Amino acid sequence: MVTTTENKNMSKKILTLLIIHQKDRVLLGLKKRGFGEGKWNGFGGKVAKSETIEEAAKRELFEEARLTVNNMEKLGVIDFSWKNKKGILEVNIFKAVDFSGEPKESDEMMPQWFLIKDIPYEKMWSDDKYWLPMFLENKKFKGKFLFDENNNVLKYELN
Repeated sequence: MVTTTENKNMSKKILTLLIIHQKDRVLLGLKKRGFGEGKWNGFGGKVAKSETIEEAAKRELFEEARLTVNNMEKLGVIDFSWKNKKGILEVNIFKAVDFSGEPKESDEMMPQWFLIKDIPYEKMWSDDKYWLPMFLENKKFKGKFLFDENNNVLKYELN
């Protein structure tokens, strides 16, 4: 079940994104199917009706990379919308440093470590280059992104 809120005929889906960041590297996953297929991203997804946003972030990481987070911190929240589509995706973004297990490929994601200097921005969502540097500096942020039909950023605000 997806958590949604109604706001002037705009439904809002609540989602999570968790990125593991350790000193000079980050763990990203190559999305193998569904929304965002072929893009490198953090791990996350929908929040079930019976769980908190934090529980969902931990569950999604375990399902997608077989890792257990020992602690995490919420650094950001971003609302994503598309020019010709109704609805908003509210993504709650978490950072984890401490985890248990070894990253393992799932049917949805293929995890891989990247050095910070080698993050594949050209193979990620077009908004990542705007907010990920703030995330890597451990800054808290809030934003809104509007995409065109090809998932290019049309406009954004980030603070």
